[in-house]
Amino acid sequence: MGAERRGPTTVARHERDYLLKSFYLISLGCPKNLVDSEGIATLLQRAGYEPAAVPGEADLLIVNTCGFIEPAREESRAVLRDLAASKRPEQRIIAAGCYSERYPRELADEVPGIDALIGTRRWMDILDLVEQLEGREKQPPPAQPVYHLPEAPTVGQDTRGVIRAAAQGASAYLKLADGCRRACAFCAIPLIKGPAVSRPPEDILRDARRLADLGFQEIILIAQDTTDYGHDLDVEHGVDEQHPLATLLESLVERVPEVPWIRLMYAYPGQITERLIATMARHPQVLPYVDLPLQHADPDLLRRMRRPANVNRVRDTIGSLRDAMPEIAIRTTFLVGYPGETEEAFQTLLEFVEEMRFDRVGVFTYSEEEGTPAAELEDDVPAEVKEDRRERLMAVQQPISLGKNQELVGETLDVLIEGQDEGLSVGRSYRDAPEVDGLVLVQEELPIEELLPVRVVAAMTYDLIAESSSQFEDR
Repeated sequence: MGAERRGPTTVARHERDYLLKSFYLISLGCPKNLVDSEGIATLLQRAGYEPAAVPGEADLLIVNTCGFIEPAREESRAVLRDLAASKRPEQRIIAAGCYSERYPRELADEVPGIDALIGTRRWMDILDLVEQLEGREKQPPPAQPVYHLPEAPTVGQDTRGVIRAAAQGASAYLKLADGCRRACAFCAIPLIKGPAVSRPPEDILRDARRLADLGFQEIILIAQDTTDYGHDLDVEHGVDEQHPLATLLESLVERVPEVPWIRLMYAYPGQITERLIATMARHPQVLPYVDLPLQHADPDLLRRMRRPANVNRVRDTIGSLRDAMPEIAIRTTFLVGYPGETEEAFQTLLEFVEEMRFDRVGVFTYSEEEGTPAAELEDDVPAEVKEDRRERLMAVQQPISLGKNQELVGETLDVLIEGQDEGLSVGRSYRDAPEVDGLVLVQEELPIEELLPVRVVAAMTYDLIAESSSQFEDR
């Protein structure tokens, strides 16, 4: 997985003259897509297809698309068009993932040259789809692509023993569930992924054990809503129906005691229970970090979004987290420019951010998504106002972020080293999830994929500067 030493084992296919022998896979979008891409690659390699280093060397060109919002769809189209423009007659292009699931015929029309499409709910059928393409290999490319878009799988779907995780350096994303049952008015994920389907805990624990055996330093738990994990499972699946996520975390700690970091992403307001907080606080392996997307702080606007509107409950939850874990880093995201967002509602959001002093904040502007309840509302906030509000909100958060980082100067933090160059190393602390949060820049070249103590010597708005233990021990 990811690095060569973590790659899946290649086994021989049935002996016959296969013309499609290699593949090149591009994964777009979120870590949840990356996990599915890893599953596709594993199935292909187990069947004997070899990964190619560049598209020109591959027989199969696969793009796992993102279809969440229009900019993501445009990126998917651009990547597919680039591949189609240089495609040889014998090559085959497969569009997989969210875009293929939601708008398959639109995508095929927009990008001539796609040979097949497979939806995000049935990526595990990739070998069946490739066999169909194998059967057409001696023929010219079909005028119409092959569509493989069956209905969604059920609990305990057959993934043929494929680990449901994806590597990023010494970290691995481990998927707990697929789909979402939330009714957020602006979100198309339920239309793309379907209802939430939890993985049985033993499958998750088995995958975690395999990740530990492969030497990963961090396991990042992901789903559309991790705090909804287990709602569709019962005691027959070996879960505590009252506290499925908390009991899963406790089992993970027991199963992989040597993995130093277990990180929880994508929690939902109102679903963080006292039991979950106590579990996180009790086990040092479970990082004092939570990603809690709130979207807004104005109760009326939250109701229009079909989101939890009890802002005082959010305050209480954050207070409970900070009481139990004073060092906790809390990340959130907000959506500005939603239909009906007045200047007064936006001011409520600004004041909330100033009050709560979040460690990390991401801000997005609203864009209409076809098929969602919000698409029926008048998009009455001009684009320039949306962007202005995004910039104003970030301007409020930036000094808060800088102040939080300055409080760490002089402290010693464990940092997972992820790169080095010209006398510097780059890594992350427990406060930083991959790609979405800050970095720690260490003034020395340190071993990559090692978790090492460093001392913070300076702070920037989002990043920290540190020196290694050997440097400050010499002083």
